[in-house]
Amino acid sequence: MKLTLPQIAICTAFLLSGAALAWAQADAKDLYLNKCATCHGPDGMGKTAKGKKLKVKSAHEAAEAMSADAMIKIVTDGKGQDMSGFGKDLSKDQVKGVVDYYRGLGK
Repeated sequence: MKLTLPQIAICTAFLLSGAALAWAQADAKDLYLNKCATCHGPDGMGKTAKGKKLKVKSAHEAAEAMSADAMIKIVTDGKGQDMSGFGKDLSKDQVKGVVDYYRGLGK
């Protein structure tokens, strides 16, 4: 079977997009574990010492109570004195990725 140049280009684009998605998911997980897990826990349950002290909800409860956009705003701007914002440290795509990853822990 011979592939034409357009078919090769489509296959290449498909493979690269899959690799980019896998990298983005790994990046979001690493960011979450680095920046968020201290309070929210690696599993998103909030059962860490800091999470218990701050009465952090589980990822499941948080995802039910808040939209992704509301969570993005909190991650970007912070929440009261208990959570600093990461808007200066992370790009918009990184913030969205972390929120998507966290919400995924609640499923």
